[in-house]
Amino acid sequence: MANDEQEVMETEQKFDVPAGFAVPTLTGPGVASMTPPDVLHLSATYFDTAGLRLAGAKITLRRRTGGTDPGWHIKLPVSADTRRELHFPLDEGEHEVPAPVAAEVARWTGGEPLRPVARLETTRTIRRLVDPSGQVLAEVADDAVTGSRPDPADPARWRLADQWRELEVELVSGHRNLLNAAAGQLRAAGAEPSRSASKLARVLGTG
Repeated sequence: MANDEQEVMETEQKFDVPAGFAVPTLTGPGVASMTPPDVLHLSATYFDTAGLRLAGAKITLRRRTGGTDPGWHIKLPVSADTRRELHFPLDEGEHEVPAPVAAEVARWTGGEPLRPVARLETTRTIRRLVDPSGQVLAEVADDAVTGSRPDPADPARWRLADQWRELEVELVSGHRNLLNAAAGQLRAAGAEPSRSASKLARVLGTG
């Protein structure tokens, strides 16, 4: 790994919710409270080959600004709800994928050029599940998403593809039984397991 590259594991569950859905106060093993909401604005451009070879391998490559972890991100599948995530700094390129980032996915791209395939603008409202000491056990992200794709007639322009709202519950320091408990409470409140594997898959129509 390059010196400026970071690796994290991401375990989460995603849910589709209607526009008027009210997020319940979630509880679970070790949870003392749920914090008031923080609102973030995220903008991400996703890159892939012309034939979407990364998407076919369930890999995502994006450049994201805003939030607490701006940068280039590569997400690699580990299991149904866990992904390995590689992070690179923003200063390594903007409109083209930097060489160190492209090298990490070269085995899947086969050396084909990477180009923008989707853009997501997200207003994220985060609530945190904390233990009695204030340690964060899990984060609940309530996302209002606008997805766009390049215009086939003019790839420099973006065309609206979809708008939706979804929830993500992601473990931070908590255990999987907390994730399952929170997921059960959301389903009881009317949330439904996401029909798409990821935001990108929804915009691209790849599942």
